[in-house]
Amino acid sequence: MDKSKQPTLHEHSAGVVLYRQMKEGREYLLLHYPGGHFDFAKGHIEGDESEQEAAYRELKEETGIENIIWIDGYKEKIEYIYRRFGELSLKDVVFFLARTEQKKVTISHEHQGSVWLPYKEALQKLTFQSAKDLLSKAEKIITK
Repeated sequence: MDKSKQPTLHEHSAGVVLYRQMKEGREYLLLHYPGGHFDFAKGHIEGDESEQEAAYRELKEETGIENIIWIDGYKEKIEYIYRRFGELSLKDVVFFLARTEQKKVTISHEHQGSVWLPYKEALQKLTFQSAKDLLSKAEKIITK
């Protein structure tokens, strides 16, 4: 493989697949990122934070949502390469699954908006296949 195509940076991040259960059904929270894509809340692990602590902090910072219940049995890792500061970076993100009853979302400056969607609509709205796979795995765990 061409050495110029190898990532020179590495990032370790954590995120949350968040849902809320209502009488009408279940909805998942998707964030609209500046590049135009839709994805879940996620961000860098800082200092000596655990992956789950980082996921929770990022969720609070990006959505204002604080009251969540972690769902056991879901810890999924994705990896991808993207350009950061003009260099290729390998990013791995560990995702957890959580439930909330909080509907109000206060998005951070990092996003253009947010939307709560039922599973099938969320699956269509998500931009990347890796996020669609995360959502499918979450739905399977919740409906068990």
